[in-house]
Amino acid sequence: MFDLELERTARWIRSNGYSRVAVQLPEGLKLRAPEISDALKSAGAEVIIVGRPCYGACDYYSDYKRIADALVHYGHSAMPSLGTDPDVLFVEARADCSVAGPLAKHIGMLPANVGVLASIQYIGLIPEAAGIIESSGRKAFISAGDKRIMYPGQVLGCDCSAAEAVSDSVDAFLFLGEGDFHPLAAAFGTEKELFVLNPVTGEMRSIESIKDRILRKRFASITIASEAERFMIIICSKAGQNRSSEAEKIADKIREAGKKAYTILLDEINPDTLAHYRVDAFVNTACPRIAMDESARFGKPVLTVPEAEIALGLRTWEDYQFDAIRD
Repeated sequence: MFDLELERTARWIRSNGYSRVAVQLPEGLKLRAPEISDALKSAGAEVIIVGRPCYGACDYYSDYKRIADALVHYGHSAMPSLGTDPDVLFVEARADCSVAGPLAKHIGMLPANVGVLASIQYIGLIPEAAGIIESSGRKAFISAGDKRIMYPGQVLGCDCSAAEAVSDSVDAFLFLGEGDFHPLAAAFGTEKELFVLNPVTGEMRSIESIKDRILRKRFASITIASEAERFMIIICSKAGQNRSSEAEKIADKIREAGKKAYTILLDEINPDTLAHYRVDAFVNTACPRIAMDESARFGKPVLTVPEAEIALGLRTWEDYQFDAIRD
């Protein structure tokens, strides 16, 4: 169902004369690593699978030159703000499907003005969805995002700028994709209802109840952290998630509030990497979704930057803001 573009990738390897190629895969494609490796070896290059976790283009293996001549990164689009590297190929793994039937079936759930969004695998379905919406007498809105976004209507887990650009013009959003990770970014970043249409199952649902449940958990973490005296600010070493300047700003605010602030540089952020540090709370300046989606797994509060400001009394809960990474 997902186009791995094996022939095109093999041609790219051959035409550039690479003798050793690193291949990086997101979690959902790692089971196909042997198949991909076998196909790319036909281009005459040795293939090395990068086994580290991979959650997005911000997570691409920038040190690939240590082990290979080139890198093939699967499952994500390039991130324009990171620049271009001629020896890195992004293979987006687009889905080969249609939303015509499912969207026509559920069109009555949508209001008059609809913003259309998608994850990268389904970005090619946006024109089809917009056409169906318009033919029903409704209006469809699609916009480009900031410099982290490759395509109009695309949403990342940390960036909903394409949604924010049309938020004032729409009554709700329609997201084409699977799961909750990407649509929740748009749901948190805008004040509009968001419907998710799964192109594979044909299911369509509102994400409001999930958003509300997560916000209640965030409120609990912020409340606990408001009593904290020692904070550790997390900086990520990954190029697409490094926000050292934001870390410095929130550290200054913590110290101005009469509390202690420490800074740590990490590559992977999970309960194990944070377990040994004797602080009361963490402030995460890497991917904001780490704090929001994985809160139950951490033994201590892990806050985003705006959440830390609420805990410090510098921002009210009514002014809660999704912590997007901007370029």
